[in-house]
Amino acid sequence: MSFPAAPEPSEPSLAAKLIAEVAGTFLLVFALVGAATFSAAFGFADGNPLGVGFLGVALTLGLTVMIGAFAFGPISGGHFNPAVTLGLAAGGRFAWKDTIGYIVAQVVGGLLGATAVFGLASGGPDGFLDNAIAGGFVSNGYGELSPGGFGIGSAIAAEIIITFLFLLVILSVTHVRAVHGFAPIAIGFTLTIMLLVTIPIDNASLNPARSLATAVFGGGDWLAQLWVFIVFPIVGALIAGFTYRFLFDTVKKLPAQN
Repeated sequence: MSFPAAPEPSEPSLAAKLIAEVAGTFLLVFALVGAATFSAAFGFADGNPLGVGFLGVALTLGLTVMIGAFAFGPISGGHFNPAVTLGLAAGGRFAWKDTIGYIVAQVVGGLLGATAVFGLASGGPDGFLDNAIAGGFVSNGYGELSPGGFGIGSAIAAEIIITFLFLLVILSVTHVRAVHGFAPIAIGFTLTIMLLVTIPIDNASLNPARSLATAVFGGGDWLAQLWVFIVFPIVGALIAGFTYRFLFDTVKKLPAQN
């Protein structure tokens, strides 16, 4: 007795892919900004520190990206980040013509995620929301706005180098020769490590959609510095994509036939 083979799943529509990118970016920003706003320093002012600190925030984002990649990756590829989308296009893994739609979806998802956290914070005790906004609402910054007081040069270098390394990992673990099924795990833990390096320098962007979403609520000086966290993660991602494409992802040519 034989049974008919299961039908091949159809390619997700463009609308489904964009919705998946909105949902995944919402999840990423909501989790990151929520953990940093509500949990990072919880109880510190009362002398009973129960907050998760830098490590907890970094793990939150790494685990969220891992979960999002498993959940939405089969639909859209699980980018959730304009720098990732452009880096994958530069590496020949994504169509340039589809980058604009993905980036718009990611920006929308990020803004919705930050807005949701803002709404929750508005219900906090007196002064909670005002303090969150005064602190930049988890925005990225350098100089006086840097968590560790690092200057613009350090912020630029960190965003280029860390995003470059992050994209190289993504391109490597999603390659056809890589072990299948483990890419989201490697990507999530890589992002956790990268955040532990970068949070003290500039609050760790690596993602223009995340930076825009928080700067909108931080306002003022945070918006004035936003350009750094849009331009330089993209620069690092593009360098990674082109480097990987031309140095590592070449196709072996067959010998000429006589």
